[in-house]
Amino acid sequence: MEQKKKETGVVYRQQEIATGIFDMWVETSLAAQARAGQFISVYPQDKSTLLPRPISICEADAEHGRLRIVYRVAGKGTKEFSGYRAGMKVDILGTLGNGFPIAEAVKKRVFLIGGGIGIPPMLALAKALKDTDTAAIDIILGYRDKELFLSEELARYGSVHIATEDGSAGAKGNVMDAIAAEGLEADIIFACGPMPMLRAIKQYAQEREIPAYISLEERMACGVGACLGCVVKTREVDHHSHVNNARICTDGPVYLATEVEL
Repeated sequence: MEQKKKETGVVYRQQEIATGIFDMWVETSLAAQARAGQFISVYPQDKSTLLPRPISICEADAEHGRLRIVYRVAGKGTKEFSGYRAGMKVDILGTLGNGFPIAEAVKKRVFLIGGGIGIPPMLALAKALKDTDTAAIDIILGYRDKELFLSEELARYGSVHIATEDGSAGAKGNVMDAIAAEGLEADIIFACGPMPMLRAIKQYAQEREIPAYISLEERMACGVGACLGCVVKTREVDHHSHVNNARICTDGPVYLATEVEL
């Protein structure tokens, strides 16, 4: 695995692609080692904001040395990031966490499931699976409303199915409602999104005895496993803390659903 490092990148471009959702490309050497499911920590310039913000990698362009992140403005740090313009410097730490086990998808029908701001990492994963010999890829996306950010890009890599909370596009409800409405089936699941969604996916997968790899969205502090601020309960004892938990930032964020308690 590549060594994580802190470096100063340069904003290549940024735009708002939905209400409060920003799409930023950063020029950085970290693009060469990025894998689907990993994340970077982005440091605000405002020194009163002490901690970096963990943001999933949406896409990596190793050829041109650029990483793409798509994030929601949720507080002081991300509000600052949304004001960055091309040419501005940005301090980042990466690449962090493990990735999705792409080799597990060979010869299988695959669900890629993203909910809300858990949708961006599905693009990196879909691109990575493009050259994998999968049987089929169904991409199930859950949105609040009809602002279907990234859905057209994801449609290049599989069959996209939409669910919206307000019923303005696709199935009304959540991703599980879309799966049921369209009678979709899979042999393996890769997912990222809010905890209620991941709990439902875990139950769905267990009932059908299929593996589900889930990426946990969690507030993180250090991003390197030192502070234990982002633990999740696990089935096995963690070698670091000697209790039944794991550090999402280093042991995750991707887990086999049966290994963690949600």
